[in-house]
Amino acid sequence: MDRQQEYVLRAIEERDIRFIRLWFTDVLGVLKSVAIAPAELESAFAEGIGFDGSSIEGLTRVYESDMLAKPDPSTFQVLPWRGDTQGTARMFCDVLTPMGEPARSDPRNVLKRALARAADAGFTFYTHPEIEFYLFEQPATPTGPLIPIDNAGYFDHVARGTGHDFRRDAITTLESMGISVEFSHHEAGPGQNEIDLRYADALSTADNIQTFRTVVKEVALKQDVVATFMPKPLVDAAGSGMHTHMSLFEGDRNAFYDPAGEYQLSGAGRAFIAGLLHHAGEITAVCNQYVNSYKRLWGGGEAPSYVCWGHNNRSALVRVPMYKPEKGGSARVEYRGLDSAANPYLAFAVLLSAGLKGIEEGYELPEGASEDVWAMTRAERKALGIQELPNSLHEAVEIMEGSELVAETLGEDAFDYFVRNKRTEWEEYRNQVTEYEVRRFIPAI
Repeated sequence: MDRQQEYVLRAIEERDIRFIRLWFTDVLGVLKSVAIAPAELESAFAEGIGFDGSSIEGLTRVYESDMLAKPDPSTFQVLPWRGDTQGTARMFCDVLTPMGEPARSDPRNVLKRALARAADAGFTFYTHPEIEFYLFEQPATPTGPLIPIDNAGYFDHVARGTGHDFRRDAITTLESMGISVEFSHHEAGPGQNEIDLRYADALSTADNIQTFRTVVKEVALKQDVVATFMPKPLVDAAGSGMHTHMSLFEGDRNAFYDPAGEYQLSGAGRAFIAGLLHHAGEITAVCNQYVNSYKRLWGGGEAPSYVCWGHNNRSALVRVPMYKPEKGGSARVEYRGLDSAANPYLAFAVLLSAGLKGIEEGYELPEGASEDVWAMTRAERKALGIQELPNSLHEAVEIMEGSELVAETLGEDAFDYFVRNKRTEWEEYRNQVTEYEVRRFIPAI
């Protein structure tokens, strides 16, 4: 038994932990959980806990359903909302086959494989997400209207505002679980908030995002409000993105930093951006996995609809933010296409793979966009070679299905399941007769 496992066993005894929740996700990023007693933990560390993998979306097939959830002791944290005595703790799990091999369709393993490829090239991948979400009043009925908890806007200070209290409670809970928060504020939409997690390695960040979503939902229940990570819940307000800052390190050196480069961006940084742009259409279905995601992408509010990059340009898909020139370690690129409902394990994996492909193949970075891309005419964008992101889930999946990069990154099982699931979602969505159609056409036709 290693030291981390010994620490967990000792902490459970000292802190009177009565239940240990083992967490993992399905291919869409939905959190799954099984609770075990402390007496079962040594066995779980050694062998894993068996479960029916065929009952988890996309994890495995019926005729090979036996799977194991093996807890990662480095992710041990007490769940503060479960009480101080006779408490509950959680650990994220790696999903294994009965032979003890990593399950290829386990999203956490998909990201681990991508990170291993980066490590083989000498890189460590770090990420920093800006997570947006909406808060609504509890509806009087399940189909009641969505009423934001306030009518504030970007950076607004609302005296005794529910958003202030909500963010404070959420951040306090996150930090008690060892998850560091960098910023928080009211976003542009009514009832919309943003909390930014501090830079960390990509696997820790993905685990932290899953914990973040759970914490936000728990705090919402406590405060009797509704929290949602739906990309575009309101027609006339901004959608919720998860702008993600990324950097590669070679040991202690930021591989994106070159004091002599344009914007102090290195050749590796430029090639990484070129990879993101070159493969942007292919990875969009993973970064924007729901039909509603495309209402955010094409709904204005600084959403990135066009494949381009720029220095400090918030209308671009990829942005090179301003940072302190004397701090080379802070050099980074920001991918603005990702939304708050994405599976972070799969999204980080395809973003990393696209960027690494740019470095490996020496992709040339096109000229950056210095103007508001949304304000340009179609002809102006065409003249600059600026292409559009997919405008629907259907189009995004069509492009993804032909992508060798995404297929290789996700692995055959996860890739095939994701495509099938999203085709089904599109068909169900397309078959809906909407309220708009009824209002528009019943009186007119």
